[in-house]
Amino acid sequence: MTWAFKRQAFYVFILILFVCALAFLIISSSTNKPPTCFDNKQNGTETGTDCGGSCARACLAQVDKISTIWVRSFRVVPGRYNTVAYLENHNKNTAINKINYRFRFADANNIYIGKREGSTFVPPSGKFAIFEPGIDIGNSIPIYTTFEFTQTPDWTTVSQEKINQMQVLVSNITLVDQDTSPKLSATIKNNSFFLIPEMNVITILYDENRNAVSASSTYLSNMAGEEAREINFTWPEPILDKIIAKEIIPLYNIFSVKLR
Repeated sequence: MTWAFKRQAFYVFILILFVCALAFLIISSSTNKPPTCFDNKQNGTETGTDCGGSCARACLAQVDKISTIWVRSFRVVPGRYNTVAYLENHNKNTAINKINYRFRFADANNIYIGKREGSTFVPPSGKFAIFEPGIDIGNSIPIYTTFEFTQTPDWTTVSQEKINQMQVLVSNITLVDQDTSPKLSATIKNNSFFLIPEMNVITILYDENRNAVSASSTYLSNMAGEEAREINFTWPEPILDKIIAKEIIPLYNIFSVKLR
């Protein structure tokens, strides 16, 4: 073996050692990365893959399903209906930023006559409603209305402190001219220091048997902290049922509110 060959072999050996050391550093750094909530692995304090523990995302196995209490369509004028799904989130500290849904309508013979799809947020803890206005189904009458979410919910944990701070109060609820041109008015107050960029307010009217007989909605934008506004709901036709109770439901996405 010549001296030149030995020298070349030595250089090759050094190169191999360098490559092996570099590969070791790369593999070691990739395998020793701290766990995150976005690495598609169950690690750290997680109780599922990228959910639970210290992650904001809640695991499906740890949350209860949303209950559908009732779903109804209310005539506004001939051929047009407002539809409401009245739901309940049983989870105290979890909410959904966005989820798709579908209403389906059938006539008295249970024949399919149409659908309406949309997306919504789900507030944490308690009853809420999803409202679809002005559904046009021609000469058909929707006797049966069903509701379903059309995707798997992505639940996110919300701090109890933020939930406690977010309070929207409703007062001075008055219904007038029920037999001619019904109008319901109320005062709504953002009783927090957060700005609410968008708020849908739904009202539901109940008869003496506690059956929902009509519904309407209105929209508010950029409601500042501690701001109060008067809201109004109107109907183009008389409401013939005797109204015993009036429910107003303020709805806002808790993930969009912010301190100013």
